[in-house]
Amino acid sequence: MADVAAAAGVSGQTVSRVVNGSPRVDPGTRSRVETAMVRLGYRPHRAARALRTGRTQTIGLVVSTLATVGNSRMLQAVTDAAASRGYALTVVALGGPDAVADAFARLHDQGVDGAIVLNEATVFARDAGIPPGIAVVVVDSPPDGRFGIVQTDHATGARAATEYLLSRTHDGAAPDVGHDGAVHDVVWHLGGPPASFAAAERERGWRLGLGARSAPPVLRGDWTASSGYDAALRLPVDATAVFAANDQMALGLLRGLFDAGRRVPDDVEVIGFDDIEDAAQYRPPLTTVRQDFDALGAEAVATLVATIEGGRASSGALIATSLVVRESTRRRPGG
Repeated sequence: MADVAAAAGVSGQTVSRVVNGSPRVDPGTRSRVETAMVRLGYRPHRAARALRTGRTQTIGLVVSTLATVGNSRMLQAVTDAAASRGYALTVVALGGPDAVADAFARLHDQGVDGAIVLNEATVFARDAGIPPGIAVVVVDSPPDGRFGIVQTDHATGARAATEYLLSRTHDGAAPDVGHDGAVHDVVWHLGGPPASFAAAERERGWRLGLGARSAPPVLRGDWTASSGYDAALRLPVDATAVFAANDQMALGLLRGLFDAGRRVPDDVEVIGFDDIEDAAQYRPPLTTVRQDFDALGAEAVATLVATIEGGRASSGALIATSLVVRESTRRRPGG
């Protein structure tokens, strides 16, 4: 740092501020210091900095699995957001509900400054004892004063999808059209695992979207395409619209409907949730609710870093969704 300070013509304290991302450095000076760092090949030494500051600039990520697309997308988003703030990432995958305490203990032993808990793992974290000295942010969880909380607005997205299907009408009531010229009398729901907060919120949004209509039984899946395929075989023959709680189950549903001789969107219209990268490549391309994984990951990291660095982190950040309309809900005029 002394060499960098001499090369840039500044004090060692100024170099330290640049290295630690302090806003108390004017842009010209910051640029001069960063240029000197590159020219001299300077790299901050994490272990030395940890001894000085008491922080390792490392955060943990606790997941139940990385097999689901949503968790994989969140891993990438959190990794990118952490790196942009100078933090390294340590990932711990849980082997089951009893492993969460051990996961936190391992992260504590590795000296992480804080941890982000993703999706299904949050239900385990709420029952676990958190080691002192670790700030925790959970993604998708009901209110809990012990944690910072960040979540997608699942319910509003699900409600929008359901209302979109119910609002569809044909000009002139064809024989397959429901009451008041509507395409569908009701929308069926292919829900996620009962213990999942995200699945529960999407189901809640679906019920809100139905309004005064009676809700049919929920077809339950486990986020996988194979469970969506099985649900297609249980879908009543008079069902004409399905909102699936994620895109992977919707993908399996599309194949199951095809194998059952039912056309999408002509016989059954389908909407998914997430807008994974391949959603536009399905046959037919899938109408879905877009979840902004990048914004969710960035907000989770920002909330955690604010806690780590001494600020009072805001809790309850809600990331908006949007409906992306594609061919799985586009019916030809006249049915």
